Amino acid sequence: MQNMEDLYQMIAARQKNPKQGSYTDYLFTEGLDKILKKVGEESTEVIVAAKNPGDDELVYETADLFYHVLVLLVERGVSFDQIKAELAKREGKMSDFKDRPEIKNL
Repeated sequence: MQNMEDLYQMIAARQKNPKQGSYTDYLFTEGLDKILKKVGEESTEVIVAAKNPGDDELVYETADLFYHVLVLLVERGVSFDQIKAELAKREGKMSDFKDRPEIKNL
């Protein structure tokens, strides 16, 4: 795997052409709720790993989180280009919490 965009493309391809028995196929078959549960679990595991000494566990759990977030984006039809465009809008800007839009409808 070259980069995150390559992984996104591989996941999107697997959604269109499922590989029977693969974990990615399992997640898409189970649907959004299962994917969201996995994103939540992996987020927690990253937090726990970050509190522990050493980097191996943090690297491992972060890779899991990135993978599951990409599965979520594909499931929701959010392109990797949309994420890149959003990040580009933020480039070079001072991010102050008071300048951020209020999050509604949590």
